[in-house]
Amino acid sequence: MSGLADRTALVTGASRGIGRAIAVRLAVEGAAVIVHFGRDEDGATATVEEIERAGGTAWSVRAPLGEDDDVETLFNGVESGLSGRPLDILVNNAAAAPAGPLGVTTRTEFDHLFAVNVRAPYFIIQRALPLLRDGGRIVTMSSVAARVANAGQTSFAMTKGAVETMSMTLANELGARGITVNAVAPGVTRTATNGAVFEEPGLIESVTAATALDRLGGPDDIAEVVAFLASDAARWITGQVINASGGLFLGPRT
Repeated sequence: MSGLADRTALVTGASRGIGRAIAVRLAVEGAAVIVHFGRDEDGATATVEEIERAGGTAWSVRAPLGEDDDVETLFNGVESGLSGRPLDILVNNAAAAPAGPLGVTTRTEFDHLFAVNVRAPYFIIQRALPLLRDGGRIVTMSSVAARVANAGQTSFAMTKGAVETMSMTLANELGARGITVNAVAPGVTRTATNGAVFEEPGLIESVTAATALDRLGGPDDIAEVVAFLASDAARWITGQVINASGGLFLGPRT
């Protein structure tokens, strides 16, 4: 537990799924982790307890994103926990789920998607910059949905394309401080909370058939990539979108 020793990390949406796996992985590497959650307090508590059982340090902060004053609420808790220490790693993981195809998505759903998936990460970064040390790390979660034509995820994919552009431009702006800014784009990832989706007959088979590594992804697969980008080993990588999909839709496999 030395790779990220003496560093602090904020992971949004860390009460479950990929966010929890990222928080735990960063803690295993030695970082003190701020576990953000919106409404799932029990899940956030479980994340903190898992980190503490492994010998790490963590605390949770509640701030439902997409609401008025969401960023200030978040950073009131962040700064209280940091007690004057700098922030080293920011992982924008929290996101609203796809709202549906063009003919179904309402204005309210569309606005909520952009409020959580685009506005919140942008202003979280803005608010974090005075706390973030030179040489820090910013990682924002994207999705392969930004590069795959799926009519059921149009508005969701638009939000992910936005944060990829944001990551590239901020990497150029913040590079003088040694801060790296990257995005990670998971593919189809099975978690404890979305398992019911994969009960649809034939879905697992069709996804694995379209994936070069011939299996579904798991939260730990994504967490390893984020942990690498947060490490000193990734100091020369910035402005990139890392495809962490196991090779989803690379082309025909036969």
